[in-house]
This record gives sequence, C-alpha cells and structure tokens, in this order.
Amino acid sequence: MRTGLFGMVFIITLIFSGKEILGQAIIPQPNEIKEKEGHFTLKEGQIIAYSDFDNGQLSYYLQGELMDRFGIYTKVSHENEKADYQFVIEPNWEKEEYQLEVANNIFISGREAGMFYGIQSLLQIVNSADKEKDRFRIPNQLINDIPRFSWRGIMLDESRHFFGKDVVKQLLKWMAFYKLNVFHWHLTDSPGWRVEIKQYPDLANIGGIGDDHDPDQPAQYYTQDEIREIVNYASKLHILVIPEIDMPGHATSINRAYPVFSGGGSENHPEFTLHPTRDTVVQFLTDVLKEVDALFPSQMIHIGGDEVHFGNQEWKTDPDVVKWMNENNASSLIDVEHYFLRRMADTVRALNNTLLGWDEVINADLDTENSIIYWWRHDKHTALTSALDKNYDVVLCPRIPLYLDFVQDENNSNGRKWGGRFADLQTLYQFPPDTLYHSSHNNQVLGMQGNIWTERIADNNRLMFMTFPRITALSEAGWSNNAVKNYDRYLERLQFHLPLFKDAGIYYYDVFNPASTPEPPIIEGK
Repeated sequence: MRTGLFGMVFIITLIFSGKEILGQAIIPQPNEIKEKEGHFTLKEGQIIAYSDFDNGQLSYYLQGELMDRFGIYTKVSHENEKADYQFVIEPNWEKEEYQLEVANNIFISGREAGMFYGIQSLLQIVNSADKEKDRFRIPNQLINDIPRFSWRGIMLDESRHFFGKDVVKQLLKWMAFYKLNVFHWHLTDSPGWRVEIKQYPDLANIGGIGDDHDPDQPAQYYTQDEIREIVNYASKLHILVIPEIDMPGHATSINRAYPVFSGGGSENHPEFTLHPTRDTVVQFLTDVLKEVDALFPSQMIHIGGDEVHFGNQEWKTDPDVVKWMNENNASSLIDVEHYFLRRMADTVRALNNTLLGWDEVINADLDTENSIIYWWRHDKHTALTSALDKNYDVVLCPRIPLYLDFVQDENNSNGRKWGGRFADLQTLYQFPPDTLYHSSHNNQVLGMQGNIWTERIADNNRLMFMTFPRITALSEAGWSNNAVKNYDRYLERLQFHLPLFKDAGIYYYDVFNPASTPEPPIIEGK
C-alpha cells in the first residue's frame, strides 16, 4: 500500500480444516483453526502474565473482561513462568495478525493490536464453551489469523440525530469485540453541528440547535474534552477515530451560525453551501480544521464533498463566483466546486492530514498520494473504477449493502430501500463479490465500512435494531478470507451472540425469529 496508513494489506489463503470446533462461535471467522486433543479449564484464581511491552495494558484488559463478562477473577503477575495466560510479542508480524494457542496454558502472540484481537477471540470462545459451576472447558486448539482488509469501519451520523458519548462508547466496545478498527464520526451536516470549536463558539451553540426530528431541539454537541475522552477510549480499543466536517455542501448548520460564510442554496435546500471562492471562507475552515486536527490524532479528516448540486444554484448569480469564473475561463459550477475542494485539500495537507471524501470528489484533481475516496453510490460503479484507475486508495461503502439505515428485511417498512433492494444480512455478509474490482487494484482497496445515517433513526432502540446483528456480518465480510466464509456456518455461530445482545439490553433484529423483535417505529418530527 502506498500510503502506509495501516501497514501492508495481506490477501492470502490459509488452510482451514473444513469444520469448526464444537461449541466454538468466533465472529469474524478465523482464517485457520487447528483442533488439538484435550481442553483448558478457565477458572478462578488463574494468573495472567504482566505484559511488559505495553506496561500491562493487555493483561489488565483481559483480567477486567474475564471478571466483567464471566465473573471469573484472575491475577496479574510478573511471574511469567507460572502464568496461565501469556502474551508473546512478535514485532515482525503484521499489525493485526495474531496467534491464539490453547493447551495447558493460553498463549496469545502478535503485535499489540493483534494480541488485542486474540483476546476478543478468546472471550468469544469462552462465551460458547461448556460451563460447569464457575469453570469453563475450552477445547485445545491453535488459531492463526490475519484480516483480509486493513480498514473495517462503521460511520455514525450524529448531525441528524445526536446520541451522546455513552451510546458512542457502547458502539465502540462492540466494534472492538468484532475486530472493527475505524470509527468514522459524521459530526457536521445541515441539521446540526456537533463539535465545540472554541474560536467559533456559535457553531455549536447555534449550529447545534435542532435535528431531523425537532428543529427546535436545544443545542446538542460534544465538548472538546468529551471528544478527547472518546478518542482516548477508542484508542485503547485499537480503533481509529476519523472526523467528518462537511463542505462545501451540507453546510446549513454553519450558515445558521455564521451567515457571512454562506454561499446560498436552492429552493429545496436553502443556505446549503459555503461560499466557494472567498478567502474568508477558506480561512474560517482552516481555523476550524486546526482545532479538529488537535482533537483527532488519526491525521485524517473527511471533508464530505458530496451532493453539492443540491444547493449551489445561487452560485450562478453570485458576483464573486461569476467574477472568478470569468477570470479563470470556468465553464460550469463543477469547476467552481473543484476549485474549492483543491484549496481545502491544500489546507488539509498543510495540517499533515490525509484528505478523505465521498466519491463525487474523484474528478477534482486531488493529490492521489494524500487522498482516500469513499465509494458510496452503488448505482455508479464507474465511480469506483474511475477512482481505482486514477490510482486513489478506496474505502468501499456502497448504499447496497453497507448503508445500515436501509431495511434488513423485506417486511420492514420504516427504513430506506433502493428500487426494492435493501441491505439484508446475507447480502452484507457476502460483500464484496469477487467481480467488484480487478485483482490488480487489491492494494488500493483499503477495506469497507457500514454507514449508519440517521434521518430515520431517532432513538437508541432503532439505532441498535438497525446495527445488530448486521455489525457481525460486516465484521466477517471485512476480516475473513473468502475461503473460510460460509453463510450457513456463520448463522450457526451467530446464535451464540444474540444472547449477548439481549444481556446488554440491546434491542436487536432477530434474524431467526423476526416476529419476536418488531421493527421500532420512526419517531415523527414536528
């Protein structure tokens, strides 16, 4: 991979035994499992070796998870030779590669991220293991595993409806459990601005008023301290948090707070865009992005760049835009849009960040070495091929099947469909098909993510219903090689996970008995 953002992407085929160990229910499916004779008994008072390379973080994490999930108390000790659970650092392995060996002791090997994922596999094995009183019998085995894609993400839109840090942390914890590693945070859009910017406080205080349900909803946003808290929490779960600051369209909340930066709109989308040619707008956005960059160490900023045509009609008669077009022999408003995007790309690059954008930005002549394209328009496959042919790195997130606001059952009616199509569990699980792009572009396809847009998701029950269990299918689609994926076996493993959702108070879609979990209604707006 040219960008070096996540290390080398491995596309390999590993040996798979053809059968899963009885009672084992790991999601995503590991790429190699070797069954061995005997079993390990997990019980009270066992010892976890202190992991010196990370000041014990992995050891204490495992201790906490065993206590929290199973009520099993273990000790953390520097006496490695006596430990029942040991970590083995492998600095030359790929970043997320791991080995989990269950025998007389449990050994988890890899680099830090890999060993963290080894712990998730262990926790899932324990969850489905035979239990007798306070003891768990775990089959002896050797797991070797490495992800198919380096980018396995979820996007949450909190502009249209705001959920708050407790919900975000809950989602992050489940993402880690299923080895998802990118949280794309859609913090600004037309309905509301959701992040504190100290130089421009009215962005949150005024731009944060309202949502898609209630335009008079008091301002809702994250303070900078809350952002840092969530980013730090995600970091401990090996999840990268990427902010999205939408521009030049979807900017109604900005224009409500600071009308001086407006570029107008259209009849259906008033005050939709920022002004595309004024230096004052670029300076304003540069100031904003400086504060954003200081909050998010990911060194990546998503600037949107989509659907500008919804509300750029007033550009046609704006004196400054007309003057710029005449001076630069511009023939269309697309030229103006691309000029704006290139200026903002320069700003993002000057902040030492990589620019991310929706697939409309492909023709803006952005630097391919410093830009990542999100392919979202599933009905425009040429956008994907064009991005790849132009040598951009790409994240796959097409509406079908990766928009999680689309219904997941043909009998559901409260979400979106596209020409009758929707994002059912099996279609998501089987994505991406081998025919989606040529193998010569493998290194450019960073991975995939599910997008949770919230126009029709106004409360926590509906958020969870639309996300669970599709988060598990997303996990396996992004991690497991095609050679080991099997939808029927996945469903068998999924049955061990639904009780986890229930115990956590999650209102999930029961794919095995849909009638038991009626679709939550959409809350009508004012």
